[in-house]
Amino acid sequence: MTALPLFISGTEIAFIVFILVMVFGADKIPEIARGLGKGMRIIKDATNDIKTEITKSAEKHGVDTNLPSSITSDIKKEIDQVKEDIDKATGSIKRQR
Repeated sequence: MTALPLFISGTEIAFIVFILVMVFGADKIPEIARGLGKGMRIIKDATNDIKTEITKSAEKHGVDTNLPSSITSDIKKEIDQVKEDIDKATGSIKRQR
């Protein structure tokens, strides 16, 4: 049987919670969760600040910051054109059920 490391069952989650309560105690778990939440918020704010600084610097130096969206729109246009060409070449084919 193959085990997937990212998918754990409810029993495993309950066992992990039980071990956490035994190790840290019920009164310390909310403090730990608050600390983790604050840490995650600080990391998120820092990444947003970095993204903002990179965007500002790119705009200052004349770099196109909408490059990913323009690339995806160009790819979508090409895919739509290929679909139209295939429809023209094959005509209307319908499945029989």
